[in-house]
Amino acid sequence: MEEQKVIVCTDFKTEVQTFLSKMNYDKLFILTDENTLEKCYPLIKDIPVFQQSSAITIKVGDMNKNVEQLSIIWTALSNGGASRNSMLVNLGGGMVTDMGGFAGATFKRGLHTINIPTTLMASVDAAVGGKTGINFNGLKNEIGSFYVPECVFIDCEFLHTLDHDNILSGYAEMIKHALISSVDNYASVMLFDLDAKIDYAFLNKMVARSVEVKEEIVKKDPQEHNIRKALNFGHTIGHAYESLSFQKNTPLLHGFAVAAGIVSELYLSHVVCDFPMDKLRQVVYYIKEYYRPFHFDCNDYDNLYRLMTHDKKNEGGIINFTLLSQIGNVCINQQVSKEKILESLDFYRESFGV
Repeated sequence: MEEQKVIVCTDFKTEVQTFLSKMNYDKLFILTDENTLEKCYPLIKDIPVFQQSSAITIKVGDMNKNVEQLSIIWTALSNGGASRNSMLVNLGGGMVTDMGGFAGATFKRGLHTINIPTTLMASVDAAVGGKTGINFNGLKNEIGSFYVPECVFIDCEFLHTLDHDNILSGYAEMIKHALISSVDNYASVMLFDLDAKIDYAFLNKMVARSVEVKEEIVKKDPQEHNIRKALNFGHTIGHAYESLSFQKNTPLLHGFAVAAGIVSELYLSHVVCDFPMDKLRQVVYYIKEYYRPFHFDCNDYDNLYRLMTHDKKNEGGIINFTLLSQIGNVCINQQVSKEKILESLDFYRESFGV
């Protein structure tokens, strides 16, 4: 897999114009969802290279990250005369970059793509690293591929278009990156006040560091055979929480599910890998301060466990966890008994009073 190129922008329009003007492509398409068409496309439409582009718009929301919306993208590319030498610019959050990346990977067996993430979640996670895909059969990212975009342009100016919940959602991935990287990174992330008026210039620097954490890991293990599994910390249980929330018609934003998953998987880290209890309490306190609890009960436990068995890291039907022994010390391929997994669900509910 090719090495990704990520630009944390200081002059977004100039940097995009300069990069694309040097690329050799025959047609340019811009993918948005309904929200980014309204709120974000106006911020880029006057860039000269976009004057001759064709727009493709899909429905908003993770519940629409499906085959039907993917087919809309394929159809628009086909009807628009796209070739393998065409360029698809994915302007949006993780749903758009995931789907646009997968459409780009599969249309005519691959055309050029660029990601312009417009949410904090996409900036630090979904748009970076080359993972693409859609949800299928009630499961998160069940169908997908590794496909690296030509470039990812990150600019926190787009974050002004977000509500507070979407800032929190993306920040959960930054908490994860901090936990798997270093004590210094952890300290800076834990000190950030998410209730105060957000300093976007400072947040841009924190995003840059978070992206570096992911880039360093992806560079070592592009296809997720080994250390890249570190990036799944909080996600085995988090994805199960997210899937259950959709089944209950009370959908969680991805980052809220990840935050809940981090709490449960830090508990497993403590009982399996001796992760320090004082640090566990610090993280639980921070997440409780900012993130609403996810409500479920013991009648959901078997369903949650079943959902975890579909995790892509699993081997031979056995659930594989990424856990921590210390901040920055990652333990991949941890197999945990069902009893302890159910204890971790108890721990979350007890911690959040649900």
